[in-house]
Amino acid sequence: MKDDPQPPAGSSLWEGHSPGDGAVYTRICPVADVAAGIVGMMAPPQTFWSATPPAKVDPAQLAQEALDKMTLLGPRIDINPKPGGKGLVGMPVWMAADTSQTTWGPNSASASAGGVTVTATAKVSKVVWDMGDGTSVTCTSPGTVYQKSFGLKASPDCGHVYTQPSDQQQGGKYRVTATSTWTVNWQVNGGGETGTLTAVRQSGVQLTIVQSQAVNS
Repeated sequence: MKDDPQPPAGSSLWEGHSPGDGAVYTRICPVADVAAGIVGMMAPPQTFWSATPPAKVDPAQLAQEALDKMTLLGPRIDINPKPGGKGLVGMPVWMAADTSQTTWGPNSASASAGGVTVTATAKVSKVVWDMGDGTSVTCTSPGTVYQKSFGLKASPDCGHVYTQPSDQQQGGKYRVTATSTWTVNWQVNGGGETGTLTAVRQSGVQLTIVQSQAVNS
């Protein structure tokens, strides 16, 4: 806020300027250190000269700018049966997502303006798998990558079973779409205001599912 009264002419707070060239302002920012049990404290005031009234800093806007700096991608899909191969009706499908910084998180970035810095941290909170057959599966974990040693077991955390072959679908394949929701928590550095944003990313693969054939003896 603008100091009232303003410092006398010649004060070092004018930073070499004369009264009338601008004004002297003082910024006071609240801080909090939850870990130390300190809440509602104030950072040391910042007094400065400015030719024009300083713009009010919106921490939420800085949080969005920090989010925009991040590389957040759709799921890197690891699914069994593999795209390009064939799965069977009635057999378990295992869905999993890679857990890199850009496809699962955590992923962090900061943005600053007017002496305020906001740091945002993003992590995937869920992946919704549209299986292409009219059903969807919501997974809050990355899922388990299939290994041959698992045999015919169903996925313990992120799986599906097709009840119809894919030959009636466009191109003869099911289009599987994985949509990740990134939860982005942000905070003004040093404590103070916090908030949450969300971001959605998507990727997909195609699966061929066929009817198992009976073997005549």
